[in-house]
Amino acid sequence: MEKHTIIPTSLVVRVVLFLALCQLSLAEKRTYIVHMAKSEMPAMFQDHTHWYDSSLKSVSDSAEMLYTYNNVIHGFSTRLTPEEAQAMETRPGILSVLPELRYELHTTRTPSFLGLDQNAAMFPESDSVSEVIVGVLDTGVWPESPSFDDTGLGPVPSSWKGECEIGTNFTKSNCNRKLIGARYFARGYEATLGPIDESKESRSPRDDDGHGTHTSSTAAGSVVSGASLFGYAAGTARGMAPRARVAVYKVCWIGGCFSSDILAAMDKAIADSVNVLSLSLGGGMSDYYRDSVAIGAFAAMEKGILVSCSAGNAGPSSYSLSNVAPWITTVGAGTLDRDFPAYVSLGNGKNFSGVSLYRGDSLPGKLLPFVYAGNVSNVTTGNLCMTGTLIPEKVKGKIVLCDRGVNPRVQKGSVVKAAGGIGMVLTNTAANGEELVADAHLLPATAVGQSTGEAIKQYLFSDSNPTATVLFEGTKVGIEPSPVVAAFSSRGPNSITAEILKPDLIAPGVNILAGWSGAVGPTGLAEDGRRVPFNIISGTSMSCPHVSGLAALLKAAHPDWSPAAIRSALMTTAYTAYKNGKLIQDVSTGKPSTPFDHGAGHVDPVSALNPGLVYDLGVEDYLNFLCALNYTSAQINSLARRNFSCEARKTYSVNDLNYPSFAVPLQAQMGSTGGVVVVQGPLWLNTREHSPT
Repeated sequence: MEKHTIIPTSLVVRVVLFLALCQLSLAEKRTYIVHMAKSEMPAMFQDHTHWYDSSLKSVSDSAEMLYTYNNVIHGFSTRLTPEEAQAMETRPGILSVLPELRYELHTTRTPSFLGLDQNAAMFPESDSVSEVIVGVLDTGVWPESPSFDDTGLGPVPSSWKGECEIGTNFTKSNCNRKLIGARYFARGYEATLGPIDESKESRSPRDDDGHGTHTSSTAAGSVVSGASLFGYAAGTARGMAPRARVAVYKVCWIGGCFSSDILAAMDKAIADSVNVLSLSLGGGMSDYYRDSVAIGAFAAMEKGILVSCSAGNAGPSSYSLSNVAPWITTVGAGTLDRDFPAYVSLGNGKNFSGVSLYRGDSLPGKLLPFVYAGNVSNVTTGNLCMTGTLIPEKVKGKIVLCDRGVNPRVQKGSVVKAAGGIGMVLTNTAANGEELVADAHLLPATAVGQSTGEAIKQYLFSDSNPTATVLFEGTKVGIEPSPVVAAFSSRGPNSITAEILKPDLIAPGVNILAGWSGAVGPTGLAEDGRRVPFNIISGTSMSCPHVSGLAALLKAAHPDWSPAAIRSALMTTAYTAYKNGKLIQDVSTGKPSTPFDHGAGHVDPVSALNPGLVYDLGVEDYLNFLCALNYTSAQINSLARRNFSCEARKTYSVNDLNYPSFAVPLQAQMGSTGGVVVVQGPLWLNTREHSPT
């Protein structure tokens, strides 16, 4: 008779529970960035890498370092459970163990609008500009873009220490004397989301999204004649500093941009000797010593590198800013004086103006059936034209009115087209007001402001047989007033340090033409099979590289200027009023904008060349600023990579920072909810205000 071993039920339960806990522990692992106190390395270790590895193995035998950092911080990134991270933080020499954050992208006519073409002789000679290197952290680069043609450029600057990394669909030959370097960073991304799907994106510096090519060519793209998007905005495209060199650092992927990768890219960019860093991305707000971009920017500032960042696209809400550290130049978005009119003609004889970049078969030369999406849908949110919400039988052969919000504007048009619609009118809601953003829709479509949308809806709801058509009129320049603050541009006050007025300034960020990736259509939608060398898109992602490129010009003109001096020149010469004396408008309200919307004002590069007065700042000034925030020595070390103790007998004040503009928080009065109180406009100081020349 065969014998069987009987295992007690209690033991089985314990084993199953143990295995489940092991799986749970693995599932809980996430990426952490570990900040080390370099000066506390024990003498028994030959170098810092061995010390880092020993510290890591003391809490986790299986953990591996994703990156080691040498310039932006002293430390490394790794995957740990929360318990392991907590244990790591108690180890000797550990300053902080911070969880990784996910960041997002802040997604022709410009040189003329800014006065660069008319005043070209005032700017530095091409030889000096060609020594300046602009580093761009984004989605990579499409190297075949004509914006990276190196014709007429001399040898790569001798200061350059970077390289052109190879990878999927990218070789060293893709770099040249214009695009002098390209790297990619994916370890943090892959540690969290798994291996990159190379059927969807290239594991290399190649840009499969378009955003990175657009931002880098905006900052320093070469001069390209005959540029346009389907004939719109036709003319000569050029970056702000067309003779400057470009170095690209790919940190953003389909699943987002991860702080361990961003920090590694900034670390390399500093070692590569870039002169300007441009980051059109942002994440949630946190204290400076916990903010990877702020930490990396501090290290860059020490090396004389100006860091320009987008303010974010969360406007017009207050306290919606990203990237607010005072050593970062924070850029909001304004409009150009160019538009792309497309009119809605209604069956009652009324015509309304909108904007569009559609280029394709026109609608039939007659009025067509017109419906409101909310009335031809099977869900309560049908007015938003989201995927699968429209009823084809009620949409086929008709123009559909959709409300803006939730899903991308171009996707709404795709949804209408998929349901059989032949045209779309996209109307703003109160959140966007009268802001008009043009898109290269997949079907005849136009976008209109809120008030126009309400008038069109009134007709739709009152007429028993509403009809309409859409007419396109190409490109129009000389739009007034311009600039205006874009509704999407994130606003102050600064939620981390209210006294530091942010954004610093605004620059063109609406309907900007620049280079594009050959891997994706102008809408970015999978169903868009069109391919274009240039695209027109909007966001503070577009305004940021304008300032990055202008900073490169100022660096060439004044090589001895610090990042703070360059920012000061841009801010103190920015304008807050039009030539007629009226204040710059906020398109979301139709009223004059405030410094919490436009910062010091709209950038004026010609005036910035000779600002007269420059507010300079150095490392010691910023350290004193951190003392004013009551940061501990460990927190300062995490941020500034040095042992620094605030003097107990010294009084520190945020207001002592020699910043070009500042805000004054007022004490809440009885019955007030507190916060930053504004009485008859914000209380602030700017050393110089003037209208554009």
